[in-house]
Amino acid sequence: MPFPSRGDISGGTGEAEVGSLVCALEMERSSRSLRDDSKLDYDVINRNCGVSAEVSMPQTLSGKRHVEGDNLHRLRDRKFLIEDKKRLCALALSTALLGILLMIIHAEICSYVIEGSKVSLIINCSISLSTGCLLILIAVFHYKDIRLFIIDHNQVDWRIAMTSHRVLVIILELLVCIIHPVGSYWDVAHHVNSSSTAPVCVSGHHTKALLDMDILLSVLMFLRLYLVHRAILLHSKVLLSASYRSIGSLNNINFSFRFVLKVLMNKHPARTLLVFIVLFWLTVSWMLTLCERRSQASTGHMDTALWLIAITFLTVGYGDVSPNTSCGKAVCLFTGVMV
Repeated sequence: MPFPSRGDISGGTGEAEVGSLVCALEMERSSRSLRDDSKLDYDVINRNCGVSAEVSMPQTLSGKRHVEGDNLHRLRDRKFLIEDKKRLCALALSTALLGILLMIIHAEICSYVIEGSKVSLIINCSISLSTGCLLILIAVFHYKDIRLFIIDHNQVDWRIAMTSHRVLVIILELLVCIIHPVGSYWDVAHHVNSSSTAPVCVSGHHTKALLDMDILLSVLMFLRLYLVHRAILLHSKVLLSASYRSIGSLNNINFSFRFVLKVLMNKHPARTLLVFIVLFWLTVSWMLTLCERRSQASTGHMDTALWLIAITFLTVGYGDVSPNTSCGKAVCLFTGVMV
């Protein structure tokens, strides 16, 4: 829209009113020129408007560019940190599953090894090596998580993120992941101090307390499966979807594993329940066989253990078989509580 000139509006108004009106129109034109990133002639405006004070040039353009650059840098770092957390979580879960698999192999070949203590030692060393790698991955994961916290809250000191809850969680995770059986090391020490020339597996040389400790450490290795819920959370489409994040931020929803599990139950209820029940059934049944194997009971076999865990989980309880050891009773009690 063209602005009227001084001559167009001087006919029906006084000279002072004309001057103020022209000054206002020129100031409006100058503000529009500022938004269009064009240069301003402030001296001409000051002479026409009678303004003697200097007009300061606003520094909005450089300031906006600096703020936008910082925001883009933070968003890029945040994206890279989330990708690093996903990779580290996947590697940690794979390492934990490898350690559990090696522990199962070690327990299964134990009763068949006659002159194979070296085999048992190699497997146990592999379990220890995987445990060390797992601890490093867990530490690096929490380092990335602390950096992500600093970026999200615009902080500069990492000690602000080290709350008592976070420190407790890190220590608890490291304690859980460090658990693994060390019976083969005891077996090697016993073999060195003995005159036996044909060492057998660890279960043939040690007292009941050491055997119970080795079984307990083997069973507690399954606590590493807590990494499954973290992997599901970080790789879930709920967390990666921009629409879910927008709705969650507007409604103050925390994207926890419980929330993701509810979404999976709503979308795929049968598939989710089937996977959970089958994995839980097989895992607890093998744990029962490990506990009952030394007592030479029928529950020390996988088929009987599968039957006992099934009727316990379904609250049927025929009573035809029952656990004999304290460890087996604890496993059956855990199965009943999980119903």
